Amino acid sequence: MPDPIDITILTRRKFVAAGAAAAAFLPHLARAEDAGANALAPSQKFKDDFARIADSVTPIEGKVTVDLPETAENGNFVPVTIAVESPMTDADYVRAIHILSTENPHAHVATFYLSPANAVARVQTRMRLAKTQNVVVLAEQSNGEMLISTTLVKVTIGGCGI
Repeated sequence: MPDPIDITILTRRKFVAAGAAAAAFLPHLARAEDAGANALAPSQKFKDDFARIADSVTPIEGKVTVDLPETAENGNFVPVTIAVESPMTDADYVRAIHILSTENPHAHVATFYLSPANAVARVQTRMRLAKTQNVVVLAEQSNGEMLISTTLVKVTIGGCGI
């Protein structure tokens, strides 16, 4: 069954802001590539999803811990645990955690919505990775800030087709 079509109307302001947010991400990706990856270019699907999620906010590094294997023997089953430092009070909490992959056929892997009732900002799941790539985690704060973490995962056997 084909994927449903998502029609989103972008204003000129949102389009420009999304481009600025995507441009702000590129230095984070470059640092991950400098850490030993080959020249990994993010897909257009990743850029579109990143811009849609980040909207006009420039993500900042810090407070996000991502536990991913450095090498995934099988891309069909890659465990990931994400924790965000947050008091999780009514005044200050993590609203959502988004997982994106830079080179999967579908870049938006998952979104977890949280509230102060969660007490801790920690999620755990499994994901598929098509090939060696960066996994980007965005943590949306209740105050409007966006936190980011980028992790390179080397995949031996790809887990999703095109």
